[in-house]
Amino acid sequence: MNAHIPFSDTQAPFEFVLFGGTGDLAMRKILPALYSAHRDGLLAPEGRIIAVAQNELDTAGYLDWVDVSVRPHLTQARFDESAWRGFRERLSYVALDASQPGAFSRLADALSPASSRQIFYLATGPSLFVPICRALAQAGLAPPTSRIVLEKPLGYDLASSTAINDAVGQIFSEDQIYRIDHYLGKEAVQNLFALRFANVMFEPLWRREWIDNIQITVAEELGVGGRGGFYDQTGALRDMVQNHLLQLLAIVAMEPPQSMEADAVRDEKLRVLRALKPLTEAALHQSVVRGQYRAGVVRGESVPGYLDESGIRADSTTETFVALKAEVENWRWAGVPFFLRTGKRLARRVAEIVVTFKRPPHSTLGPTALLAGSNRLTIQLQPDESIRLSTLAKRPGLGMTLQGVYLDLAFDRFFRQDRMEAYQRLLLDVIAGRLALFVRRDEQEAAWRWVAPILDLKTAPKPYSAGNWGPAQASALLARYGTCWSEEEN
Repeated sequence: MNAHIPFSDTQAPFEFVLFGGTGDLAMRKILPALYSAHRDGLLAPEGRIIAVAQNELDTAGYLDWVDVSVRPHLTQARFDESAWRGFRERLSYVALDASQPGAFSRLADALSPASSRQIFYLATGPSLFVPICRALAQAGLAPPTSRIVLEKPLGYDLASSTAINDAVGQIFSEDQIYRIDHYLGKEAVQNLFALRFANVMFEPLWRREWIDNIQITVAEELGVGGRGGFYDQTGALRDMVQNHLLQLLAIVAMEPPQSMEADAVRDEKLRVLRALKPLTEAALHQSVVRGQYRAGVVRGESVPGYLDESGIRADSTTETFVALKAEVENWRWAGVPFFLRTGKRLARRVAEIVVTFKRPPHSTLGPTALLAGSNRLTIQLQPDESIRLSTLAKRPGLGMTLQGVYLDLAFDRFFRQDRMEAYQRLLLDVIAGRLALFVRRDEQEAAWRWVAPILDLKTAPKPYSAGNWGPAQASALLARYGTCWSEEEN
């Protein structure tokens, strides 16, 4: 799992087929990431990108769409007109209805029969995953050398996820299937491995004896926007907790793997997911808070409530916020609470992991030592990626007054080269055939199994005003354990 991808690994010719080629994800993330890889010389000159969608366009019309829709999402600081022209030359377009197997002959005609590295990226709704895979097989486009990339959400619950995995697994072997979770491609997540397994000072402290609690937060300022119909069928639990947050928990809590090979890493994550303490009925009411935003103010602007958004049912009980306490029942973590939180229309956009260490068993430095706070390690994933270690120091002057200070690893100051975006890293891993940063089927099913009792909750979500940090019950959840969310510390 090297942070730097060896140049030679991505230099073999490939054909990258992007289903949903005119969709939002293609426009904002996938095509910009592929452009960045092209600009940086990380794609084979013979590599081709074939976009597939229902829109009745030809390649020229698609390139016009790319100029208008994709180019504004590129990092303008490193935009290069010559590289953009070269990237456009890689692109072609095939119009077909992915639900019609007979139409896939058009795609077969557009691909090279001699290509040994064909990648099919399904940036579509999960309802199309199985029909597309079956149509690819029927058209002779699923050889053992091909790869299939599945976007989240993979199903609606454990049963539907299992059904999709069973059907896709009849066509593609497990080592051909890349279940993508873009949080695993973030630089700060990669650095979490380095922090734990390359620095001897942290590993002895990474256990129940020294850690009081761990918080994992993914907060958004935005509402559902134009995705109301989709989001109302999904909710925060399926959209964020089952995948992103549980994957981050697994990486934080995993044992050191034997190596950084794909299955060695994924085996250790799976052990954590299987060690999660099951949520009983009593625990659900004590340890889970679901919320739904009401009208409020975000960054000085009034915003509507969830029920007033386009595409939302008037009586919807879909949650836009989840906070919960999880426990990992193993030797390393027994008794340490893991607090997970995610939501829309919160006070600010942030994704972070906060490790709070226990206080010294006895203070010899007076009462201010008790008031100054605990040591904390904060791994921030967005909007900026950094690692900060909060410690205590004596304030200058008379007496022993302690104050929090910190050591800050700000990547943009320490590393002058540009950081690789998560999707760029993950797409290059797909092209190179590296599976370590992708979710294995048994991991995914273990996560679905754990969240299943929360999905069955029938209680109405707690209201919270947009621009706040969620329902008051989320703060009360941590208060019961003698702690608070990181932004409430000061």
